[in-house]
Amino acid sequence: MSALTEKVGPATRSGTKSLESLARQIRYNILVATTQAASGHPTSSLSAVDLMTGLMFGGAFRYAVDDPGNPNNDRLIFSKGHASPLYYALWAAGGQIPQDELLSYRRFGSVLEGHPTPALRFVEAATGSLGQGLSIGLGMALNAKHLDRLSYRTYVLLGDSEMTEGSQWEAIAIAAHYALDNLIGVLDVNRLGQRGETLLGHDPAAYQRRISAFGWETILIDGHSFPEILAAYERAANTSGRPTMIIARTLKGKGVPEVEDKDGWHGKTLDKTQLKQALQSLGDVDRSVRGTIPKPEDRKPDRSVPEAAPALNYDRTRQVATRVAYGNALRRLYPQFPQMVSLDGEVSNSTMAEVLREDCPARFFEMYIAEQNMVGVALGLSRRGKIPFVSTFAAFMTRAFDQIRMAQYSEANIKFVGSHAGVSIGEDGPSQMGLEDIAMFRTILDSVVLQPCDAISTEKLVEEAARHVGIVYLRTLRQKTPILYPADEAFPIGGCKVLRMSREDAVTLVGSGATVHEALEACNTLKTAGIAVRVIDAYSIKPLDAITLQSAARETGLVLTVEDHFAEGGLGEAVLSALSSVGVPVHSLAVRKKPRSGKPEELRAFEGISARDITARVKELRHGSA
Repeated sequence: MSALTEKVGPATRSGTKSLESLARQIRYNILVATTQAASGHPTSSLSAVDLMTGLMFGGAFRYAVDDPGNPNNDRLIFSKGHASPLYYALWAAGGQIPQDELLSYRRFGSVLEGHPTPALRFVEAATGSLGQGLSIGLGMALNAKHLDRLSYRTYVLLGDSEMTEGSQWEAIAIAAHYALDNLIGVLDVNRLGQRGETLLGHDPAAYQRRISAFGWETILIDGHSFPEILAAYERAANTSGRPTMIIARTLKGKGVPEVEDKDGWHGKTLDKTQLKQALQSLGDVDRSVRGTIPKPEDRKPDRSVPEAAPALNYDRTRQVATRVAYGNALRRLYPQFPQMVSLDGEVSNSTMAEVLREDCPARFFEMYIAEQNMVGVALGLSRRGKIPFVSTFAAFMTRAFDQIRMAQYSEANIKFVGSHAGVSIGEDGPSQMGLEDIAMFRTILDSVVLQPCDAISTEKLVEEAARHVGIVYLRTLRQKTPILYPADEAFPIGGCKVLRMSREDAVTLVGSGATVHEALEACNTLKTAGIAVRVIDAYSIKPLDAITLQSAARETGLVLTVEDHFAEGGLGEAVLSALSSVGVPVHSLAVRKKPRSGKPEELRAFEGISARDITARVKELRHGSA
């Protein structure tokens, strides 16, 4: 066998007796906690007990247990999140969770949730939706190697069932590309999934062939042999220039003969009679034994001191695309926010994230066309204190919605930027048009959704996004637009701008992004017809400036929203919700036909969101209310 594919043989290691004692205690706690909860995944946890006991208490894992936020701590992620009983039992064995507290597993109010979340201080990120942990770990490893310049390692426990997820192979490819020798995957090949045998069953060599083909160091072991386990971690720690995958053949339900390697036990717990029998099978359990974890090095992260950003400088006589202003903003603001990093899905010359890549390549990471992995990496970076700006076409954000959805449960601080929004992108056609993105991001708990309409508002909103802690989505345009605002204009999150206003206003027009300019043109046309309208730039779609909108609605008696987005879940529905208690009619112009290729102005006319359509609709509404 080559050095890459050789199987780790049996090795003699001191301390295996204490590890075996810890493993029995951990199995005991897994069984008792899940039976007490009458739910959970004991068999999935039991298969990985020896692997994780060997990692945490065998000397490889370095962690300051009294300081989970220590930047030098090794990171441990359970991508196989349903093995949470194992995760909690490990920390109990390390003396960090009272063993009696394990009996609160899955109860309301307990930090020991069904799948790990940061409610427990040791959890790196929320997991449980399979296929995401490796990407998160990749982000943490990327941070250590290329940003903070620290020696910590990131370990990710993976299940064999989740290896059919495409996001896993996205992560495997990118980890090899960035030569992340500080990233170690531990693949628990226990053969059985939720409803039977997994795709490759008990064939660890098949996983080895596939993963090694991507450029990873691969190590085959018996996942229940401590000598082999300890030797594998030692070898992984000494591997240079490539990530490592430890591929372990295990038995689901290991240690409990009644369920060991038997189908039909996934997500099922033992009843009290079965538990009693299982505990007898474990033999003597010393509940007082505790494992120790060596402390990490004491090193300082490589960090820059914030500096004031230069002032804005745009020629107000020229039109600028908001996507271009986004790229300019990254470059201008980086000194002010030195924890900022940019990730892009191989479209940086369209999103204009390339501006930062050219000026500061160390802060830019190409994620290629792998959006799910890109979001997972951003989460890993976020959890290590970085401010990731994640950019691609707005339409392609939908591919990663599950990763975005899960990020909210990890208290993520990520800024998503979707370019090429709406039918206004023109000839590229519907496959490239972001028309669902506002709805998608509005559903994320506590998210912020922003859509600037000119270069100044874009730059100011990128700054607001960087300053805000949480998930922010910024929507940018392909086409150039006039500059409406002075350089010193403020754009607080949750605000809006009233661009046209008079006492005679008969209708309030509410637009965002491209449709602000259409509304202004319609306003000018209507003025010549003797109809005064109010125009509001709702640059903050979530949170919405409900107070200003409600005041405008009461004063004008009629509201018309205009958006380059599908009607469902967009600006119109947000405004309608904000004005539900006002008792003023709210009408909406939005994309309601299947889009097609064409010039931007043709498509806005086709969808009924052009200045001409706004003008006609206002006249129709005025006539109807007369």
